[in-house]
Amino acid sequence: MPDKGAWACPEDSRVLPTSYNLREGAEQKVVFITGRVHPGETPSSFVCQGIIDFLISQHPIARVLREHLVFKIAPMLNPDGVYLGNYRCSLMGFDLNRHWLDPSPWAHPTLHGVKQLIIQMYNDPKTSLEFYIDIHAHSTMMNGFMYGNIFEDEERFQRQAVFPKLLCQNAEDFSYSSTSFNRDAVKAGTGRRFLGGLLDHTSYCYTLEVSFYSYIIGGTTAAVPYTEEAYMKLGRNVARTFLDYYRLNPMVEKVAIPMPRLRKGKPPSYKHSLLRGPASNHPNGKGDKKSSVNHKDPSNSF
Repeated sequence: MPDKGAWACPEDSRVLPTSYNLREGAEQKVVFITGRVHPGETPSSFVCQGIIDFLISQHPIARVLREHLVFKIAPMLNPDGVYLGNYRCSLMGFDLNRHWLDPSPWAHPTLHGVKQLIIQMYNDPKTSLEFYIDIHAHSTMMNGFMYGNIFEDEERFQRQAVFPKLLCQNAEDFSYSSTSFNRDAVKAGTGRRFLGGLLDHTSYCYTLEVSFYSYIIGGTTAAVPYTEEAYMKLGRNVARTFLDYYRLNPMVEKVAIPMPRLRKGKPPSYKHSLLRGPASNHPNGKGDKKSSVNHKDPSNSF
């Protein structure tokens, strides 16, 4: 969802150039996100909605991300199953997340189409497919967490852990301790496992799981029920984590923020405050002390 062309700030005459990722000859760094392959996992749709809403917003972080990255999002891989009210299977009774190896254009059309698009981008020398994230919901685990792949290359394996660790800093309901890396045979047909074996060492594939019911904040024992807004907040934090991963934070300060025109008597409302997770989540142990207060409801902040 990159911005096309230039945009101007109404407060001054400065005009930013065409997005870096759209310049002629520039390599496009692509983040591919899918969701709702299992129709009963409704929380995944709210997380995906949070990602989309944030990326298309005028938040300065969203603008920087659109300037430097290309996001491809398929929010619902199993629309027939969703329509029919199925929990896991498609119209024809298939668990689509076990058919990535050889999807049929007739029996698994959405999966076939997405796979062909990913392969096309992978073979394009001007496209760098850097992330694939498949969003799910978990019926027994708490919090948000990720599944990743295991590689023989120890350096690649360690690099794969960077994004979940950064997400743990930004999202108080995300648990790195619950994140695991595996190569279970029963998961061989999943998007994470198949694409992890297909793409090269510069690409990272994850399954993002989020609990159906609640999360526990680090340092506490009380379970906090998830809400629709809390799921969407996790999505916003997933998007924001790409800013940290690509070290684009200095670019945010250069983006002018146009002030919205407000009706008289109506106070401004800005929902995307940049609050980080609790201090204990930071690798250097020097988190923002203010952000460790009042964490009972993640919908109150970024």
